[in-house]
Amino acid sequence: MLESTYGAERANLGYLKEQQGAYAEAEFHYRLAIASMPDHPQLHQNLGVVLLKMKRFGESEAATRAALELAPESPSAWSQLGVLLACVKREQEAEQCYRHALALDPEHARARFNLAYVLLRQGRFAEGWPLLEARWEFDAFVHTFTCPRWNGEPLHGKSIVVTLEAGQGDMIHFCRYAAQLKKRGALRVAVICHAALKRLFATLEGVDAVYAPDEAIPADGWDYWTHPMRLPLLLGGGAGPATSIPYLAAELDLVRHWAGRLPSQGLRVGLAWKGNPHFENDADRSLPSLQTLAPLATVPAHFVSLQKGPGEDEAMAPPGGMQLYAAGPQLGDFADTAAVIANLDLVISVDTAVAHLAGTMGKPCWLLLPDYRCDWRWMSERVDTPWYPSMRLFRQSSAGDWRPVIDAVARELALLHRPIERC
Repeated sequence: MLESTYGAERANLGYLKEQQGAYAEAEFHYRLAIASMPDHPQLHQNLGVVLLKMKRFGESEAATRAALELAPESPSAWSQLGVLLACVKREQEAEQCYRHALALDPEHARARFNLAYVLLRQGRFAEGWPLLEARWEFDAFVHTFTCPRWNGEPLHGKSIVVTLEAGQGDMIHFCRYAAQLKKRGALRVAVICHAALKRLFATLEGVDAVYAPDEAIPADGWDYWTHPMRLPLLLGGGAGPATSIPYLAAELDLVRHWAGRLPSQGLRVGLAWKGNPHFENDADRSLPSLQTLAPLATVPAHFVSLQKGPGEDEAMAPPGGMQLYAAGPQLGDFADTAAVIANLDLVISVDTAVAHLAGTMGKPCWLLLPDYRCDWRWMSERVDTPWYPSMRLFRQSSAGDWRPVIDAVARELALLHRPIERC
């Protein structure tokens, strides 16, 4: 009894430390709990999760398989093993694990969601989009609408509101489908987006109203509401993205304003090197600092910082020899950013909203991608993407190593002797 009480206390401490992000301490407590209760499968599974977060993949796999030895009928453990295998690019094995979990429990939401990500990464949209619906079984979201959620019903003469996704990049990516709602016969289409996107989204075709979350949004008067990431499924996106580019545009007055501020001659290249630090994989997708881009300084180009928030101040002291205009402090929202991008020849960005914006505008964009847990929408091993025809992908060949990526970008940039496109 004393041993089990001690083990439970250690397990609770481990879970608490894990939630706090103190993974080394969580590991310590989980191992002590396992020493006290070695036949408890959940403890082994929890340890496997912590070790995965610490990128100790071999140990994580051993711990998760130990959980499965104790509980071979656990869909949760099979799904967790699939997550690990997907993280180390053993996607076929990961898919088998998810499918085994679903054979044990066809309604297991996490397994369905995780399988969706693998399938979407492989471009298997027809099967992936429906499975992504499992997200709503565990992903908390708030809405205050009195109308039902849209599930593909006829829209002729109806009004529909498209609500907020968590990420600004997600909103930019999936707002492309709003125009199709109008083509389906919707009388009125509204979009709720982040405040920084509101002015930009006013350029969306087929959208009658745009609201920011902090505004007075009518709770009634709508026939349906939906999340934007559901629209590919509901609109028949089984074949992948079928949307014309561009679908967002810069305001002409703002474009003229920025045209007078940027150099009129030579190659003009926008840079964005950091994303939202609260994003779960930001440490891998963002560059350590602007200094990482120092090899680009050897190219005779005019660089423009599009960085806002974290990293913005680095533009005030660029790497030696780099001609960098710090536009960040002057960017009030994404309408301003779009106007700057319209005046550029190329955007070089990590996987953040700036890259999505450049892609929606049809602007040439070179996207810098991590090796570890690269987002599903960029698929596997491709150097292009069906989402944005003007985009080119530069991928890490090993986790955390940006130098070969930046060197490759510098070589390609040196080949651009004249502007790619002038707006």
